[in-house]
Amino acid sequence: MSTAAVLAGYAVVAGALVPSLLSRAKWAHRAPVLAVLAWQGLMVTFVVATVLAVYHLLLSEEHAHDGLVGLISACGLIVGAPGTGTASDTVLALTAPAAVAVLPLGWLVRCAWQARRARQRHLDLLVLVGEPAPEYDATVVDHTAPAVYCLPGRRCRVVITQGALDVLSEEQLRAVLEHERAHIDGRHHVLHLLAEAFSRAFPGLPLGRHAKEQTALLVEMIADDHALRSHRREVLASAMYEVAAGRVPPVALGAGGTGALIRLRRVLTPQPRPHRATRLGVVAATVAAPLLPLLVACGH
Repeated sequence: MSTAAVLAGYAVVAGALVPSLLSRAKWAHRAPVLAVLAWQGLMVTFVVATVLAVYHLLLSEEHAHDGLVGLISACGLIVGAPGTGTASDTVLALTAPAAVAVLPLGWLVRCAWQARRARQRHLDLLVLVGEPAPEYDATVVDHTAPAVYCLPGRRCRVVITQGALDVLSEEQLRAVLEHERAHIDGRHHVLHLLAEAFSRAFPGLPLGRHAKEQTALLVEMIADDHALRSHRREVLASAMYEVAAGRVPPVALGAGGTGALIRLRRVLTPQPRPHRATRLGVVAATVAAPLLPLLVACGH
Protein backbone atom coordinates (compact mmCIF):
# COMPACT_ATOMS: atom_id res chain seq x y z
CA MET A 1 0.00 0.00 0.00
CA SER A 2 2.89 2.36 0.75
CA THR A 3 4.23 1.92 -2.79
CA ALA A 4 0.80 2.71 -4.21
CA ALA A 5 0.63 5.85 -2.07
CA VAL A 6 4.05 7.02 -3.24
CA LEU A 7 3.14 6.45 -6.89
CA ALA A 8 -0.23 8.16 -6.46
CA GLY A 9 1.49 11.14 -4.88
CA TYR A 10 3.94 11.24 -7.77
CA ALA A 11 1.02 11.25 -10.22
CA VAL A 12 -0.60 14.13 -8.32
CA VAL A 13 2.62 16.13 -8.47
CA ALA A 14 2.97 15.51 -12.21
CA GLY A 15 -0.69 16.12 -12.96
CA ALA A 16 -1.56 19.02 -10.68
CA LEU A 17 1.49 20.81 -9.25
CA VAL A 18 4.21 20.81 -11.91
CA PRO A 19 1.95 22.04 -14.78
CA SER A 20 1.31 25.40 -13.12
CA LEU A 21 5.05 25.86 -12.56
CA LEU A 22 5.99 24.82 -16.08
CA SER A 23 3.39 27.09 -17.65
CA ARG A 24 5.04 30.06 -15.89
CA ALA A 25 8.64 29.04 -16.56
CA LYS A 26 10.54 31.95 -18.11
CA TRP A 27 12.79 29.72 -20.20
CA ALA A 28 9.88 28.04 -22.02
CA HIS A 29 9.20 30.88 -24.47
CA ARG A 30 12.93 31.20 -25.16
CA ALA A 31 13.20 27.49 -26.03
CA PRO A 32 9.76 26.42 -27.31
CA VAL A 33 10.99 23.12 -28.80
CA LEU A 34 12.40 22.12 -25.43
CA ALA A 35 9.21 23.25 -23.69
CA VAL A 36 7.04 21.11 -25.95
CA LEU A 37 9.29 18.14 -25.13
CA ALA A 38 8.83 18.86 -21.43
CA TRP A 39 5.03 18.92 -21.73
CA GLN A 40 5.02 15.64 -23.66
CA GLY A 41 7.29 14.06 -21.06
CA LEU A 42 5.03 15.28 -18.25
CA MET A 43 1.99 13.66 -19.86
CA VAL A 44 3.87 10.36 -20.23
CA THR A 45 5.00 10.62 -16.61
CA PHE A 46 1.44 11.05 -15.35
CA VAL A 47 0.20 8.04 -17.29
CA VAL A 48 3.08 5.81 -16.17
CA ALA A 49 2.74 6.83 -12.51
CA THR A 50 -1.05 6.40 -12.54
CA VAL A 51 -0.87 2.99 -14.22
CA LEU A 52 1.66 1.71 -11.68
CA ALA A 53 -0.25 3.23 -8.75
CA VAL A 54 -3.46 1.46 -9.78
CA TYR A 55 -1.55 -1.76 -10.33
CA HIS A 56 0.00 -1.71 -6.86
CA LEU A 57 -3.29 -0.70 -5.27
CA LEU A 58 -5.21 -3.63 -6.75
CA LEU A 59 -2.64 -6.40 -6.98
CA SER A 60 -2.22 -8.92 -4.22
CA GLU A 61 0.55 -8.36 -1.71
CA GLU A 62 2.51 -11.31 -3.13
CA HIS A 63 2.83 -9.71 -6.58
CA ALA A 64 3.28 -6.22 -5.19
CA HIS A 65 6.26 -7.28 -3.07
CA ASP A 66 7.84 -8.86 -6.13
CA GLY A 67 8.00 -5.47 -7.84
CA LEU A 68 8.49 -5.58 -11.59
CA VAL A 69 8.92 -9.36 -11.49
CA GLY A 70 5.46 -9.59 -10.00
CA LEU A 71 4.05 -7.47 -12.79
CA ILE A 72 5.71 -9.60 -15.46
CA SER A 73 4.66 -12.85 -13.79
CA ALA A 74 1.10 -11.55 -13.50
CA CYS A 75 1.16 -11.14 -17.26
CA GLY A 76 2.23 -14.78 -17.59
CA LEU A 77 5.63 -13.89 -19.05
CA ILE A 78 7.66 -15.68 -16.38
CA VAL A 79 6.81 -19.30 -15.65
CA GLY A 80 7.08 -20.29 -12.05
CA ALA A 81 7.63 -16.71 -10.84
CA PRO A 82 6.83 -16.04 -7.18
CA GLY A 83 3.39 -14.93 -6.21
CA THR A 84 0.59 -16.64 -8.13
CA GLY A 85 -2.50 -15.09 -6.60
CA THR A 86 -6.01 -15.88 -7.82
CA ALA A 87 -7.04 -15.54 -11.43
CA SER A 88 -9.65 -12.89 -10.63
CA ASP A 89 -7.14 -10.79 -8.68
CA THR A 90 -4.66 -10.97 -11.54
CA VAL A 91 -7.24 -10.05 -14.17
CA LEU A 92 -8.47 -7.07 -12.13
CA ALA A 93 -4.94 -5.92 -11.36
CA LEU A 94 -4.03 -5.96 -15.05
CA THR A 95 -7.30 -4.71 -16.55
CA ALA A 96 -7.57 -1.53 -14.49
CA PRO A 97 -4.04 -0.25 -15.22
CA ALA A 98 -4.43 -1.23 -18.87
CA ALA A 99 -7.61 0.84 -19.04
CA VAL A 100 -5.72 3.89 -17.74
CA ALA A 101 -3.04 3.40 -20.39
CA VAL A 102 -5.49 2.71 -23.23
CA LEU A 103 -7.78 5.65 -22.40
CA PRO A 104 -5.55 8.41 -23.88
CA LEU A 105 -4.70 6.15 -26.82
CA GLY A 106 -8.38 5.67 -27.55
CA TRP A 107 -8.99 9.42 -27.41
CA LEU A 108 -6.00 9.95 -29.69
CA VAL A 109 -7.54 7.69 -32.32
CA ARG A 110 -10.91 9.41 -32.00
CA CYS A 111 -9.43 12.93 -32.14
CA ALA A 112 -7.31 12.02 -35.16
CA TRP A 113 -10.34 10.59 -36.96
CA GLN A 114 -12.48 13.65 -36.19
CA ALA A 115 -9.72 16.03 -37.30
CA ARG A 116 -9.19 14.11 -40.52
CA ARG A 117 -12.90 14.25 -41.35
CA ALA A 118 -13.04 17.97 -40.60
CA ARG A 119 -10.00 18.67 -42.78
CA GLN A 120 -11.47 16.62 -45.60
CA ARG A 121 -14.73 18.60 -45.47
CA HIS A 122 -12.80 21.84 -45.60
CA LEU A 123 -10.67 20.62 -48.50
CA ASP A 124 -13.82 19.68 -50.41
CA LEU A 125 -15.15 23.18 -49.76
CA LEU A 126 -11.93 24.75 -51.04
CA VAL A 127 -12.38 22.93 -54.34
CA LEU A 128 -15.61 24.88 -54.80
CA VAL A 129 -14.67 28.33 -53.47
CA GLY A 130 -10.87 28.48 -53.75
CA GLU A 131 -8.62 29.49 -56.60
CA PRO A 132 -5.11 28.04 -56.96
CA ALA A 133 -2.20 30.46 -56.60
CA PRO A 134 0.85 28.61 -57.98
CA GLU A 135 3.17 31.54 -57.29
CA TYR A 136 2.52 31.06 -53.57
CA ASP A 137 1.86 27.30 -53.67
CA ALA A 138 -1.42 28.07 -51.95
CA THR A 139 -5.17 28.44 -52.45
CA VAL A 140 -6.84 31.86 -52.45
CA VAL A 141 -10.32 32.31 -50.99
CA ASP A 142 -12.43 35.36 -51.78
CA HIS A 143 -13.00 36.64 -48.26
CA THR A 144 -12.54 40.16 -46.91
CA ALA A 145 -11.08 39.20 -43.52
CA PRO A 146 -7.27 38.89 -43.72
CA ALA A 147 -6.22 35.35 -42.78
CA VAL A 148 -3.49 32.91 -43.69
CA TYR A 149 -3.65 29.33 -42.46
CA CYS A 150 -2.70 25.77 -43.32
CA LEU A 151 -4.53 22.47 -43.33
CA PRO A 152 -1.97 19.86 -42.24
CA GLY A 153 -2.00 16.16 -43.02
CA ARG A 154 -1.40 14.12 -46.15
CA ARG A 155 -3.29 16.54 -48.38
CA CYS A 156 -1.78 19.63 -46.79
CA ARG A 157 -2.85 22.99 -48.11
CA VAL A 158 -1.97 26.63 -47.39
CA VAL A 159 -4.92 29.02 -47.67
CA ILE A 160 -4.82 32.80 -48.17
CA THR A 161 -7.86 35.04 -48.11
CA GLN A 162 -8.23 37.89 -50.57
CA GLY A 163 -8.29 40.22 -47.58
CA ALA A 164 -4.78 39.09 -46.65
CA LEU A 165 -3.56 39.68 -50.20
CA ASP A 166 -5.00 43.20 -50.04
CA VAL A 167 -3.29 44.25 -46.79
CA LEU A 168 -0.01 42.33 -46.81
CA SER A 169 3.05 43.35 -48.75
CA GLU A 170 4.91 40.75 -50.75
CA GLU A 171 7.56 40.39 -48.06
CA GLN A 172 4.97 40.11 -45.29
CA LEU A 173 3.06 37.48 -47.23
CA ARG A 174 6.22 35.45 -47.79
CA ALA A 175 6.95 35.60 -44.05
CA VAL A 176 3.56 34.24 -42.98
CA LEU A 177 3.69 31.60 -45.70
CA GLU A 178 7.02 30.46 -44.29
CA HIS A 179 5.33 30.30 -40.88
CA GLU A 180 2.61 28.03 -42.27
CA ARG A 181 5.04 25.75 -44.06
CA ALA A 182 6.92 25.33 -40.79
CA HIS A 183 3.69 23.94 -39.29
CA ILE A 184 3.34 21.48 -42.17
CA ASP A 185 6.98 20.39 -42.26
CA GLY A 186 7.14 20.05 -38.48
CA ARG A 187 3.85 18.10 -38.34
CA HIS A 188 2.71 20.33 -35.52
CA HIS A 189 -0.85 19.08 -35.81
CA VAL A 190 0.35 15.80 -34.26
CA LEU A 191 1.44 17.68 -31.13
CA HIS A 192 -1.98 19.34 -31.03
CA LEU A 193 -3.65 15.93 -31.29
CA LEU A 194 -1.56 14.45 -28.47
CA ALA A 195 -2.41 17.32 -26.12
CA GLU A 196 -6.07 17.31 -27.14
CA ALA A 197 -6.41 13.56 -26.61
CA PHE A 198 -4.74 13.75 -23.18
CA SER A 199 -7.00 16.61 -22.06
CA ARG A 200 -10.08 14.67 -23.12
CA ALA A 201 -8.90 11.46 -21.51
CA PHE A 202 -8.40 13.22 -18.16
CA PRO A 203 -10.94 16.08 -18.06
CA GLY A 204 -10.47 18.50 -15.20
CA LEU A 205 -6.83 17.57 -14.73
CA PRO A 206 -4.65 20.72 -14.62
CA LEU A 207 -1.99 18.99 -16.71
CA GLY A 208 -4.47 18.35 -19.52
CA ARG A 209 -5.65 21.97 -19.59
CA HIS A 210 -2.20 23.52 -19.37
CA ALA A 211 -0.61 21.09 -21.84
CA LYS A 212 -3.29 21.84 -24.44
CA GLU A 213 -3.01 25.62 -24.05
CA GLN A 214 0.77 25.73 -23.90
CA THR A 215 1.30 23.31 -26.78
CA ALA A 216 -0.90 25.47 -29.02
CA LEU A 217 1.13 28.55 -28.10
CA LEU A 218 4.55 26.89 -28.28
CA VAL A 219 4.09 25.40 -31.76
CA GLU A 220 3.20 28.88 -33.01
CA MET A 221 6.42 30.17 -31.49
CA ILE A 222 8.35 27.37 -33.17
CA ALA A 223 6.85 28.37 -36.53
CA ASP A 224 7.65 32.03 -35.80
CA ASP A 225 11.29 31.13 -35.18
CA HIS A 226 11.40 29.22 -38.45
CA ALA A 227 10.06 32.23 -40.36
CA LEU A 228 12.59 34.50 -38.66
CA ARG A 229 15.45 32.55 -40.19
CA SER A 230 14.75 34.16 -43.56
CA HIS A 231 12.70 37.29 -42.73
CA ARG A 232 13.19 40.38 -40.59
CA ARG A 233 11.46 40.59 -37.22
CA GLU A 234 9.51 43.74 -38.04
CA VAL A 235 8.21 42.16 -41.25
CA LEU A 236 6.89 39.07 -39.50
CA ALA A 237 5.49 41.09 -36.59
CA SER A 238 3.60 43.49 -38.86
CA ALA A 239 2.22 40.56 -40.88
CA MET A 240 1.09 38.81 -37.70
CA TYR A 241 -0.65 42.01 -36.61
CA GLU A 242 -2.54 42.25 -39.90
CA VAL A 243 -3.86 38.68 -39.80
CA ALA A 244 -4.31 38.38 -36.02
CA ALA A 245 -8.05 38.98 -36.18
CA GLY A 246 -8.67 36.57 -39.04
CA ARG A 247 -10.70 33.51 -38.06
CA VAL A 248 -9.49 30.10 -39.20
CA PRO A 249 -11.11 26.63 -39.05
CA PRO A 250 -10.57 24.74 -35.77
CA VAL A 251 -8.56 22.04 -37.58
CA ALA A 252 -6.25 24.59 -39.21
CA LEU A 253 -3.11 26.31 -37.94
CA GLY A 254 -3.08 30.05 -38.61
CA ALA A 255 -0.38 32.70 -38.69
CA GLY A 256 -2.54 34.85 -36.39
CA GLY A 257 -2.71 31.84 -34.16
CA THR A 258 -2.85 31.43 -30.42
CA GLY A 259 -1.49 34.13 -28.11
CA ALA A 260 -0.85 36.63 -30.88
CA LEU A 261 -0.01 39.43 -28.43
CA ILE A 262 2.48 37.28 -26.50
CA ARG A 263 4.10 36.18 -29.74
CA LEU A 264 4.28 39.73 -31.09
CA ARG A 265 6.10 40.87 -27.97
CA ARG A 266 8.42 37.88 -28.24
CA VAL A 267 9.23 38.54 -31.91
CA LEU A 268 9.90 42.24 -31.37
CA THR A 269 11.91 41.84 -28.13
CA PRO A 270 14.08 38.76 -28.62
CA GLN A 271 15.55 37.07 -25.57
CA PRO A 272 18.68 34.88 -25.42
CA ARG A 273 18.28 31.14 -25.38
CA PRO A 274 18.41 29.48 -21.95
CA HIS A 275 21.83 28.59 -20.62
CA ARG A 276 23.17 25.24 -21.74
CA ALA A 277 22.98 23.94 -18.17
CA THR A 278 19.28 24.82 -18.08
CA ARG A 279 18.63 23.04 -21.37
CA LEU A 280 20.51 19.93 -20.28
CA GLY A 281 18.69 19.97 -16.94
CA VAL A 282 15.28 20.13 -18.63
CA VAL A 283 16.17 17.27 -20.98
CA ALA A 284 17.48 15.16 -18.10
CA ALA A 285 14.37 15.83 -15.99
CA THR A 286 12.08 15.04 -18.93
CA VAL A 287 13.80 11.70 -19.51
CA ALA A 288 14.09 10.80 -15.82
CA ALA A 289 10.54 11.75 -14.76
CA PRO A 290 8.78 8.77 -16.41
CA LEU A 291 11.51 6.38 -15.23
CA LEU A 292 11.30 7.21 -11.52
CA PRO A 293 7.87 5.55 -11.05
CA LEU A 294 9.33 2.39 -12.61
CA LEU A 295 12.18 2.44 -10.09
CA VAL A 296 9.72 2.85 -7.23
CA ALA A 297 7.52 0.05 -8.59
CA CYS A 298 10.50 -2.29 -8.93
CA GLY A 299 11.59 -1.77 -5.32
CA HIS A 300 10.60 -4.17 -2.59
